[in-house]
Amino acid sequence: MSYLLALDQGTSSTRSVVFNDSGQIVGLAQQEHQQFYPREGWVEHDPLEIWRTQLDTARQAIHKAHIKPQEIAAVGITNQRETTVLWNTETGEPLYPAIVWQDRRSESYCAKLREKNLEDTIIQRTGLRIDAYFSGTKLQWLFDNVPQARQLAQANRLAFGTIDSWLIWKLTKGEAHVTDVSNASRTLLFNIKENQWDKALLDAMDIPATILPTVLPSAGFFGTVHPEQFGHAIPISGVAGDQQSALFGQACFTAGMAKNTYGTGCFMLMNTGHNFQVSKHGLVTTSTAQITAQPEYALEGSVFIAGAVVQWLRDGLKAIKNSRDIEALAGSVPDSGGVHIVPAFTGLGAPWWKPNARGIITGITGGTHLGHIARAAIESIAFQSASVLQAMSQDARNWGGQALTELRVDGGASVNNALMQFQADLLGIPVVRPTNVETTALGAAWLAGLGCGMYQDTDVLQQAWQQERVFEPKTSRDEATERMATWEHAVRQACTD
Repeated sequence: MSYLLALDQGTSSTRSVVFNDSGQIVGLAQQEHQQFYPREGWVEHDPLEIWRTQLDTARQAIHKAHIKPQEIAAVGITNQRETTVLWNTETGEPLYPAIVWQDRRSESYCAKLREKNLEDTIIQRTGLRIDAYFSGTKLQWLFDNVPQARQLAQANRLAFGTIDSWLIWKLTKGEAHVTDVSNASRTLLFNIKENQWDKALLDAMDIPATILPTVLPSAGFFGTVHPEQFGHAIPISGVAGDQQSALFGQACFTAGMAKNTYGTGCFMLMNTGHNFQVSKHGLVTTSTAQITAQPEYALEGSVFIAGAVVQWLRDGLKAIKNSRDIEALAGSVPDSGGVHIVPAFTGLGAPWWKPNARGIITGITGGTHLGHIARAAIESIAFQSASVLQAMSQDARNWGGQALTELRVDGGASVNNALMQFQADLLGIPVVRPTNVETTALGAAWLAGLGCGMYQDTDVLQQAWQQERVFEPKTSRDEATERMATWEHAVRQACTD
């Protein structure tokens, strides 16, 4: 039997998963890594720590699977997107901490792009809005604030990459500087209609093309893992940003299918096929994981703070000792007691796009206690996702399509039955959870399997996907509408600009 190794590098933790050729997990290892908040609105990671945790967990997962490295047919990589790394190609050392997708420091650069009236141009070429979320303005900030960055770039000794590129560089010991279309599409620098870096946008942000990775389809040959890493040379044949990888792992191969991933943030994607569509309701258009050179797209809504609100309760307020304690605490009360939490710790993403919004708690009374706060924190995840789906359905109807008939879910918080039921009640459509909720890693493995020839086509993968549970709506639409109205009122209070 042949196996696939998926490297899943996330915002708060790094995982490695070994799958057999049937898509079953046979080995898994995970490590949390540090989050750094040097200033308000700044979020950083240590690229070397990310590399160490990825290498360590991969070796542990192979050991736990009780297999030899020679039995691994291919490696697939999936990663937190937009997070930006610059490194010296001669030393292999990063010039600066990785600037995380949640980081807001480059908002002033975004304002300058808006002043140049580039908003519509950027939307039409990249599918994205001008926002500090994406990599382009992070790169601008790095060039203006990191000594020797320009000098190294001029000497052709500097490389930029999202986390996938950084890991591939390290895995291949500097032999490959590459990325895939799904990650490139999140940089604000990539023309997703032409599938190439956009010279005009590079010039507008004063970013040299020499530092950019080569862009490839998501399934294919990206390089070879050096034998020193795992004890055997293994091809890297699948790469995708985490949310596109999850869409692929959910077998959403047909236009109109959608998934929502519940992780540090929440990310809802709807496959729109080969049709490039611009949202009129606050969403973005992004490239999906592509197995050919032909562009394919998805409509996406990004919620910046989802599972991270639980981390805040644990680490910030010290309200719980472990993240898993949240479900019992939230379940200790029948409802949130009128309390709402809007976790706009780094502004609000889709569909509002309010970078200056800040988190608030509303509806507190003398009878409010910790159980209500925990319940409101969990419910905030579902409320934000419901707002995104409403926008997505409106766009679909405007394009002559149909509203979503079901939502496939995955990610760590999707195992919370109460949250999934509440989500279905708000949405008014079935919420479908697969047997394997590790769909982000599974998507990377499937892409690697296609890239190395283990799987012939996506029909095989479609048949392999299985549902574990369906959560049917139990709340009347009138009640759901009323609850959404109270949530939207709380959101308006968080948006003071």
